[in-house]
Amino acid sequence: MRAITCPYCFAAVPAQRIEFRCLGRAGRGPGCEPVLDRRLADYTGSTAAASLPPVFSASGRRNRADCPACGKPTGRRVCPECHNPLPSAYCDTPGRIVALVGAKNAGKSTYIAVLLHELMNRIGTELDTSLVACDDRTIDRYKRDFARPLYDERRLLPTTASAATTPREPLVYLLTRTRRTRFGRLGLGGGNDALTLVLFDTAGEDLRSRDVRDLHLRYLEAADAVIFLVDPLELPGARAALVGGALPVTADDPDSEPINVIARVTEALQARGSGDRLRIPVAVALTKIDALQPSFARQSALHRSRQSRGALDLDDREAVDEQVRALLHEWQAGQLDRYLRQQYTEYGFFGLSALGAMPGDGRVGAGGVQPYRVEDPLLWLLYRFGMLDGVRGSAADSRPAAGRNV
Repeated sequence: MRAITCPYCFAAVPAQRIEFRCLGRAGRGPGCEPVLDRRLADYTGSTAAASLPPVFSASGRRNRADCPACGKPTGRRVCPECHNPLPSAYCDTPGRIVALVGAKNAGKSTYIAVLLHELMNRIGTELDTSLVACDDRTIDRYKRDFARPLYDERRLLPTTASAATTPREPLVYLLTRTRRTRFGRLGLGGGNDALTLVLFDTAGEDLRSRDVRDLHLRYLEAADAVIFLVDPLELPGARAALVGGALPVTADDPDSEPINVIARVTEALQARGSGDRLRIPVAVALTKIDALQPSFARQSALHRSRQSRGALDLDDREAVDEQVRALLHEWQAGQLDRYLRQQYTEYGFFGLSALGAMPGDGRVGAGGVQPYRVEDPLLWLLYRFGMLDGVRGSAADSRPAAGRNV
């Protein structure tokens, strides 16, 4: 069994080194009293929620262990380095870590909020998947900082403060999907596949500061895939294509230019490589595509909505990829395509909109949140990981297609 990467501190932990946390005392029954967990407190930066039943060593290859102090059995496994919980499904079916990065104004916070909402609802139903937060901190932060303001109050999310002044934790979710086989969903070879989504809402200045970037984006070295969010309005050619000047022109900032952001992240990823092209799959998504749609040709693939087929439509995937690549070259941003081709073996282009329409006065449009293709990058990654079928023509014709970006 390969080492498990902790989705919190990103330590590579051999299965046998995984530790357990005692269940503690319930009523008058047996169990250990809470004690201050200094490793967890050091990770969170606070002792407020770090008084818990003790952690002990046992063979992490097993699902359960008996606490040596009270004898009570427990199945609560934890990382031996930071003492954060390791969900059983994650330990038994090691997941994939997906890193989300982008410069200031790329819409990362809004994208996170909408993507998670879609995975919990529409996309989750389509793909027969469950999305469960791995800890209470993730549940609280998602509700407080993302779902409540955007969906309940219909307020736009504020620009993220720098991690140098406002330390943040990742949002950690376990996405589980039933593996389908020709013998039936639960037939021979069936079971569950797991993908761990580890999402940081990273401020633009965090990518400019080497010290903060190295501290706060260590997860890049552990990532199995990366989603780059690119604000197309940072591309001069795209700004010129705005119909009627629909959006204000953003201030010129070399550190927010997409090529510079991608180059910094690539540098961090190369620390784990051998100098050749990186094999990690990379999805490059143009956000706010709704603002530019009026300028697209009528037959553009970016005028179409994705069909809900419970699989990746490979014909549609290729059409969108080719359309976005053509737009980049048209907007004098072909350097992005060339750089990615030189640095990565697998990459794909996407166009999406988290809100689906122009906001106004700091609020979501009158029609509410109407996302357009926000799930496309993740569906492509699920396909690359073997968790999602690819189809052409009809759903019955499931076969992968050749090519780098498929």
